[in-house]
Amino acid sequence: MAGGLAIATVGTRSAEYHGELSWRVFLVCIVASSGGLLFGYDLGIAGGVASMHGFLERFFPEVILQKQEALQSTANKDYCQFDSQTLQLWQSSMFLAGAFAGLLASWISNRFGRRFTMICGGFAFVVGSVMQAAANHIALLVIGRVVLGVAIGFATQAVPMYLSEMSPATLRGSLNICFQLATAFGILIANCINYGTNFLGPNLGWRLSLGLASVPAFVFFVGSLLLPDTPNSLVQRGYEKEGRQILELMRGTKEVEAELADIKDAVMESKKHKGSLRLFTQRRHIPQLLFSILIPVFQQFTGINAFIFYAPQIFITLGMAQTASLLGILIVTAINIGATLVAIYLVDRVGRKKLFWAGGVQMILAQIAATILMAVTFKHVSPPIYSIVLIEVFVCMFTAGFAYSWGPLGWLVPTEIHTIETRSLGQSVTVFTNFLSSFCIAQSYLSMMCRLEYATFIFFAGCVAVMTLTVAFLLPETRGVPIEEVNLIWEEHPVWKRVVAPRDTLKRQTSAYAQDIHKEITP
Repeated sequence: MAGGLAIATVGTRSAEYHGELSWRVFLVCIVASSGGLLFGYDLGIAGGVASMHGFLERFFPEVILQKQEALQSTANKDYCQFDSQTLQLWQSSMFLAGAFAGLLASWISNRFGRRFTMICGGFAFVVGSVMQAAANHIALLVIGRVVLGVAIGFATQAVPMYLSEMSPATLRGSLNICFQLATAFGILIANCINYGTNFLGPNLGWRLSLGLASVPAFVFFVGSLLLPDTPNSLVQRGYEKEGRQILELMRGTKEVEAELADIKDAVMESKKHKGSLRLFTQRRHIPQLLFSILIPVFQQFTGINAFIFYAPQIFITLGMAQTASLLGILIVTAINIGATLVAIYLVDRVGRKKLFWAGGVQMILAQIAATILMAVTFKHVSPPIYSIVLIEVFVCMFTAGFAYSWGPLGWLVPTEIHTIETRSLGQSVTVFTNFLSSFCIAQSYLSMMCRLEYATFIFFAGCVAVMTLTVAFLLPETRGVPIEEVNLIWEEHPVWKRVVAPRDTLKRQTSAYAQDIHKEITP
């Protein structure tokens, strides 16, 4: 058909981009990704610490009483052993603080750059870790957790954007997932430390587990001081000469005119709006705002953080001993790392949507299987060992499905769907929504498990089914799309093109379409 319906295709200048993966890009991405190591450490350390007898005795004695009551009672109270709002508040306070810190980080990121935002996050990591390790009262423990939330809000707002803006378009997915890989390693390191400190004294073990977070926090802080800012951020703040120099260094070539021109065009457009929330009321930004909210909500309502926050408590509830539960979660986190490596290999080869779909189906099957097994074997009697092993297998299957799909893509895709005018603000919306959803899960999961028991996993399986279908039909593929030309994929999407295109454009397209049809049917 003649050109009436033709829409600009992605790659107006992208064909002129030069430069691939250089050692400089690889190095700065590794250093920046260490922020994910801290995120993962703080996610993983709390669950193991919250199962240690000395920690519970000092801060949450009501949980000790509930565990004793569950052991002495003939009723089925195993699922309610850890049902404590105070314990859940300690877990969730970090995410509530992180949600609001992410909004502040957006302003700092736009005003002072991605690098400075990461520096602030690294410093807060160090302070929060020391406060938690030194805590002698529940108030100081929670305040330290809140400071860690501020640190994580800053890091998760800045690091994924930093990685996306530094990476060549053809490798953006793989390099951005380094953040999730570092998060997975952080969780594994945390669980290894918890397993070791569990054998120490009742007051030394948990303090050492919490305090050791200050070591990678210091590394991230110093590393951020040494990193350059991104070309996009430098040009946005008026440092075009410095931005070009960094772009040449990162791409390993002087031929950066096309990519720099795209950055400058995006910056000029962004200055018309100055990062206002009103940007998201414009038709062309509606789908970006929608998925900046939906993706982080969906990511948390897979149920993954229920496992990350409370995996030792879940395994203890299912009949494992304290030490065995920590060993069980070690196996799960090792699977998490392996599946994340699979994501790094596949994300720029098969695309984002196929991984979303495959991971969603795998998680649904694992959750349904785990629910059926728990309903049959854990309702009235002590479970046999083979049932516990099967539960471990299904948990590993679920974790693997998340780790190559919604885990890394939940941070990658929101950074890819925006151009520079909404990227920082959109990332803040993503961080805020992600952490607010994490807060809801962390604050309610133990109580939910107490009341719904094994049916808890059916609830999460239903959520995964809804989000998998939503992504399959409404999210465009972003693989290989230059980051400053990503707006064009919405204009080509069969659903969103009627939303993002101005009304006069739609009228012109409809008129052109009618003319083409008339030409084809007229003899």
